[in-house]
Amino acid sequence: MLTVDTIECHYGQQPVLRGLSFTVQPGEICCLLGPSGCGKTTALRAIAGFQPLHQGSISLGGQILSDSGTMLPPEQRQIGMVFQDYALFPHLSVRDNIAFGLHRQSRAKQDETVEQLLSLTRLQDNADRYPQQLSGGQQQRVALARALAPQPKLLLLDEPFSNLDVELRRHLNLEVKDILKTLGTSAILVTHDQQEAFAFGDRIGLVHHGALQQWGTPYHLYHQPNNRFVANFIGSGKLIAATAIDTHSVDTELGPINGTSPHRAPAGKPLEILLRPSDIVLDNDSIITATVTKKMFLGASTHYHLTLPSGTVIESLLRSHHDFPLGERLRVSATPPQLIVFAQENVRGNSSGN
Repeated sequence: MLTVDTIECHYGQQPVLRGLSFTVQPGEICCLLGPSGCGKTTALRAIAGFQPLHQGSISLGGQILSDSGTMLPPEQRQIGMVFQDYALFPHLSVRDNIAFGLHRQSRAKQDETVEQLLSLTRLQDNADRYPQQLSGGQQQRVALARALAPQPKLLLLDEPFSNLDVELRRHLNLEVKDILKTLGTSAILVTHDQQEAFAFGDRIGLVHHGALQQWGTPYHLYHQPNNRFVANFIGSGKLIAATAIDTHSVDTELGPINGTSPHRAPAGKPLEILLRPSDIVLDNDSIITATVTKKMFLGASTHYHLTLPSGTVIESLLRSHHDFPLGERLRVSATPPQLIVFAQENVRGNSSGN
């Protein structure tokens, strides 16, 4: 449905996006994820028609929206947008805010569309109220309904939950996703919050310094990162020194570690292996011990920082009925389902993830 093809955007002489490419399928919900200043909002503005392209092209349903010589105005793109600050009209009621972009429709059609969206967003009881009379979550649903009212081919959401408290953000994240799936509307969410992206997106694009580092499902970004940046940014974990034994195993200070997928490094090559907290397990038969140096109780589980005799720190997520005190030594082993390895940049025993 949407094709973003090797686009570049500049602010003055400064390149902000560098060869960014991805596609969005009909009904698919995608996220552009990355740290502040990485270029993800610029990409959204380029798709919406607020930012010209220096190179590349953007097309929707086969129609060119932007290229180096074309820039279709935002109002002609059949794209809706939900802003971070909602941008509601304070002098209009909820009902009139939703109907704002429907002036070309008959009154009967406008009323039908507004009533459908009031019901879908559970705003029927607030239809005649004004934005300042609503909670943040209700205002966000009004902004969503207004953007959806003209039936756009694509909806863009620019960090729409960032002004809300944590619990409301989580609730609205899932609620908005359900609404979009019900309508079959394609969407792109921009966020710096990976948990938000994981919960919301069918596919995620991780952006760094204006370039797309990886485009894939949350599962693939977490379990099959393309590069060291993706491995460090997504989830938590530690990179520790390793040496290739064969294509399916490496040797580490935790002992030999085997994986189901090949890593393609020749025997004897110095590597670093990514170990997620779920990879480190208690093992009474292990000869490897690690000392509890930090712990964080999370309810159903506890997140431990464990220090190996060499000083290397690893992380482990254990069921919370265990309650190991600081300083306790635990027997552990590493059981990753697959090996995530990178060429060793330098000799370092302890390299933190996110």
